[in-house]
Amino acid sequence: MPAAETPLDPPLAFAHHDHAHCADALLAKAEAVAADRGARLTPVRRRTLEILLEAHRAMGAYEVLERLAEEGFGSQPPVAYRALEFLVDQGLAHRVRRLNAFAACMHPGQDHAPVFLICRACNAVAEAAGGATRAALDAAAAEVGFTVERSNIEALGLCPACAETEA
Repeated sequence: MPAAETPLDPPLAFAHHDHAHCADALLAKAEAVAADRGARLTPVRRRTLEILLEAHRAMGAYEVLERLAEEGFGSQPPVAYRALEFLVDQGLAHRVRRLNAFAACMHPGQDHAPVFLICRACNAVAEAAGGATRAALDAAAAEVGFTVERSNIEALGLCPACAETEA
């Protein structure tokens, strides 16, 4: 796969592509990151991550719980919340606050400040690593003596397909 089409490129979320390949590549990377950190990707945690990786969109905890319950992992909210919390803590997923939902991390194992590009029409979510955005944020904060420890930037707009439809 050429560099311009890696599963980590944000535009890929808004384009038709071999999503199974994309999800498999990210799952393998996430498993390696968890193993390197000595974290255990239990069956429910792994399946939760797989569910998040099935589409480039954020999912609510109850939507994840419903899927887990259908597959016999339990139907109590802590099942999903614990798995999602683990994935977020390990940097394998992110919380998208605008949607009150979770999305698989497209850059597992990389130190980054996620920038979420959220389509207001179809709720597709693309994650950009946000290096330049974080640098600008850090510079602005430094001007007033503030140190940014964590950031999560969410931009709302239209993906290419929805923009075309609205045009």
